[in-house]
Amino acid sequence: MKILFNEYGIKTITIDLPFRLNHVNCFLAEGESGWKVIDTGLHNHETIRRWEKELEGKEITDILLTHYHPDHFGYAGALQEKTGARVFMTEVDAENGLNSWEKEFLNNLSENYLLAGIPDNISIKMKKNTEEFVERVTPYPQIDHYFQEGERIQIGKHEYEVIFTPGHSDGLITFYNKDKNMLLSTDHILPKITPNISYWFHGDPNPLQTYLTSLEKIKKRNIDFVVPSHGKPFHDANKRIEEIRAHHDERLGKTLELAKKGGTVFEISEGLFNKKLTVHETRFAIGETMAHLEYLRYKNECRRELRKGSYWYYTD
Repeated sequence: MKILFNEYGIKTITIDLPFRLNHVNCFLAEGESGWKVIDTGLHNHETIRRWEKELEGKEITDILLTHYHPDHFGYAGALQEKTGARVFMTEVDAENGLNSWEKEFLNNLSENYLLAGIPDNISIKMKKNTEEFVERVTPYPQIDHYFQEGERIQIGKHEYEVIFTPGHSDGLITFYNKDKNMLLSTDHILPKITPNISYWFHGDPNPLQTYLTSLEKIKKRNIDFVVPSHGKPFHDANKRIEEIRAHHDERLGKTLELAKKGGTVFEISEGLFNKKLTVHETRFAIGETMAHLEYLRYKNECRRELRKGSYWYYTD
């Protein structure tokens, strides 16, 4: 990670997460008038202590949020209150971040989980798991600037282009430096795991198609050095992009095979994720399964109808 600080003026701040994906890489970069923070981690005691140590004696001017998911967005509001920093993110993910843990959205979860065919005993636990995140994402930040596609921003020693790469979230961005051919890939491209691409019953109706389109957008840049938000930096973005595409091709094939027998989202998810999952992981498994099913449905490779209050996917 020293290369990031020496050549790019960016320090990696790896913050622990209480999940199987046990960390998130946030970043700290010195500017002319102060320091910029890129993503913040969850709002919990461990994150607070880590940032207090890292930011001691530093003036924070800006907090750049790559997307609204709790491990990136959660501590932003509290950190803004402490530092008075300006907060930047895309407008669509600002709206998602300010609404996804509110009562109206949470109250809709039971209905959405019924549509997915999730048994009541599991649905109740999944809803509770989502509600537990409220304290990890509040207070909400005040957004001072909405990122625009193609705008330029100084991060550390270099200028970066803001590239919209939706899919993992509707408003996820990456930062690209042309001179170094380097990408801060956030959660768009990861070195070891594939980013979760989920349909959440709101927003983008076909997130997997959107994600694959975003991968092609980055592939055209032929980027060498990639710095992700989970895992270690790596080289050759296009090689990793091809691996991710192959993974989704395999998952789509398996999803289609399961859909030939007919089933609810929950039933097909059990076939795709044939292992013991936590409640938190089950939420993502359901979202990812539905994203693949909806992708196939938009391709007219499977159909969907409502049976006894739940979506039923099948092929002719």
